Amino acid sequence: MTVYYVNSATGSDRNGGTGQNSAFATLSKVESLKLKPGDSVLLAKGSVFNEQFDIKYSGSESAPIKIGSYGTGAAPVIHSSGDGIHSLYASNIVIENLKISNIGGSGIYGGSVTNWTVRDVEIAKTGLSENAGAVTFRSSKNVTVEDSKISGVKGDGFWIEKVNGVKILNNTVTSANGSTADAVQVNDSSNILIKGNHLDQTDASTPKGVIALVRATNAVVEDNVLTGGGFGISAPAGKNVAIRDNDISGYHGYSWSFAVGLGDQGNARDYDISGNHIHDGAWGVAVSGPSGASYTRTNIKVHDNVFDDLSQAALKVDRPASGSFYNNTIETGTKATSISPAIADAHTFTVNGNHTVANVETALASPVAKTAAVTEAPADPAVVAVHDNLKIFTDTGDAHRGNLLENDSSDNDTLVLRRFGDETVGKHGLTLTGEYGDIHVDREGNYAYTLDETKLPGHSGHVSESFSYGINDGSSHHSDGDTLTVFIHLDGLLS
Repeated sequence: MTVYYVNSATGSDRNGGTGQNSAFATLSKVESLKLKPGDSVLLAKGSVFNEQFDIKYSGSESAPIKIGSYGTGAAPVIHSSGDGIHSLYASNIVIENLKISNIGGSGIYGGSVTNWTVRDVEIAKTGLSENAGAVTFRSSKNVTVEDSKISGVKGDGFWIEKVNGVKILNNTVTSANGSTADAVQVNDSSNILIKGNHLDQTDASTPKGVIALVRATNAVVEDNVLTGGGFGISAPAGKNVAIRDNDISGYHGYSWSFAVGLGDQGNARDYDISGNHIHDGAWGVAVSGPSGASYTRTNIKVHDNVFDDLSQAALKVDRPASGSFYNNTIETGTKATSISPAIADAHTFTVNGNHTVANVETALASPVAKTAAVTEAPADPAVVAVHDNLKIFTDTGDAHRGNLLENDSSDNDTLVLRRFGDETVGKHGLTLTGEYGDIHVDREGNYAYTLDETKLPGHSGHVSESFSYGINDGSSHHSDGDTLTVFIHLDGLLS
């Protein structure tokens, strides 16, 4: 197990390369060596290498060959008119703590390789002479890329094709550019985990999207933040695919843009789409496909997601499919479903148990805040709203056209939407800030109180607070002030 050192500034290819004071100068010198399992090649920090680095030999599972860095300062940099790091058939390789930039092809290219780990690598400005994935693996097995950063590249951030065993973990991709570029493209692969990444295509010059997961088998996409692009996650065909707990937003470049789309490039079976926050886009989940195609779409479960600020429906199903849409939370103003009449009449895609809320902040808040969300009072007409541990029971001031609480309406003591001048309350509503929490009123007149436990004076008894507000009715220039009082029972709420 030998450690080889390479320093572009002070090294010499006439040196032995096994000490920092006898470092090689070039990567080509390392390529002439027959590396063995357990060997390491360390590049001096601050070095710049203007050449492609070919990895020709394999390590073992217990003793991989490692490519890394040593010393202090900036990470060593590889520039090349070809690929940055290139390998065919090598196995058991670890690459870490490097920077690869200004590359003609891929930053890292692996073909028919096995057991590769890439970590803490920065890749920028690749694909200068061709469209290529900044990180490309083809026909390989067990590839992990983690804690790395990709930015300003031409072509896909990741291009993964025919790989069994893919882990893309805790990486950042910003602006993968090009007419066919996605932040992540995974084709015809299996046993896939894409987790904890921040993928931002907001400023990318591409009509495509963030993640393209094509014909995947056994795939999990979870805990990612996905922003921008023509779509969030396209999983057009596959089997046993879980898409969960992601934040997907900003995908509104086209009328067809979707957060999650499936069913348009082949059979899709056993999809679980859950726990995602989908917002600021066009469609939510789209189950669709080309006319006349005979693809099957079976057992598609869409549940426990939160949808808000969408120009189209949270769910679209316009091709034959079986599945369910249940227990989702949808903000007022976002349409819940768009299901073609033929699919609805077939009763193969069920819809039940979904909830509409005034604003999704309540649904996304802490368990304490969720507990304090109010519902309409079932019995006491003098109580505006009630919950097991919360009452809003006082409204002062006369009823005017500017009031939020309009006591002279047909529904006594209920919050109703009023106008501010010529404008109604905006789509995100109005929030009144109190000492212990906030009341939010949406444009439909629904409201919720969110409690901040950290502001409470103690964990027993009760407290009350008042919300005062003024409204100017623009047509009559009448200013009106009202007060709502909230009575909070702490016993039980915080136990």
